[in-house]
Amino acid sequence: MTFAQLDHICDFDTLPRMPAWVTSAGSDAPEDVAFLSGAALSHLHLVLGRAEVPQALLRDRLALRAAEACVGFSGRPERAGDLRDAIHLLRPGDLSGPAGEIYLSWRRLVGRPMSIKALGRALPAFEQGQIATWLDAGQGAPVGRAAMVLEAVLREAPRADVVGLILADAALAQALGWEQLVPLLAIGLKRADLRKHGEELRLACHRALISSAVEAARQAADLVRRAAHLKAVAPKLRAKGACDAVAMFLTRDAVAPSTLPLPDRAARRLCDRLVDLGAVRELTGRDTFRLYGV
Repeated sequence: MTFAQLDHICDFDTLPRMPAWVTSAGSDAPEDVAFLSGAALSHLHLVLGRAEVPQALLRDRLALRAAEACVGFSGRPERAGDLRDAIHLLRPGDLSGPAGEIYLSWRRLVGRPMSIKALGRALPAFEQGQIATWLDAGQGAPVGRAAMVLEAVLREAPRADVVGLILADAALAQALGWEQLVPLLAIGLKRADLRKHGEELRLACHRALISSAVEAARQAADLVRRAAHLKAVAPKLRAKGACDAVAMFLTRDAVAPSTLPLPDRAARRLCDRLVDLGAVRELTGRDTFRLYGV
């Protein structure tokens, strides 16, 4: 890849802002909550259609948020930094652990077009036929459809919170015509919401999508600015393989120097250079086993 080709990954522009009335409205009336969630999703749909948004990077970062929420639902102590370590510092033959497996499931799904086959690969404990049956349980408008899928999964497999949330987000994406899953419901729902049913669960999903769509849109705007700065400084990098390394930063939440297409010492120098230029951040706060991200 050349630096000229990088220009097509994220052309800087100003994204439309989420209307203030979406975030400031305080009504709890079901019809108002449903209206606001629809408005938030409609705005996010426009944002996701903008060429300047680094789509893969956004989905990967939202996958981390979704995994962190799911791990929290299970009562485990791991947080975002622990999940990054569990995956990005994994050595061949090592096991990622239960929390790492949750994160891997989300990452696998957001990294490729959505299909029953892709869902089956990410959720190997369940047959593809069962996954398809659960997805078919959702009918009607997008949010109601997602809520029905979540309820269907948890009715048959009460402890399968992660599976239910993944398939609910998959059902939502399908209903909205998105080719790839964007983690939203897992980020916005609360643990207590997963025990609700019928209209209560549907209303909880509407509330969750207001907050998570707003968060996703803000994250997209932030990543557009950060990616634009990374692209601006990229021509200053002289190391062979630097362009491909920059492309990796534009698609991944976190990058370990050892995964960059450079010798180890050159990779570490490149990461330090990018930090000095304000183009990437060191994410761990450690002196060793560092991870970097936009």
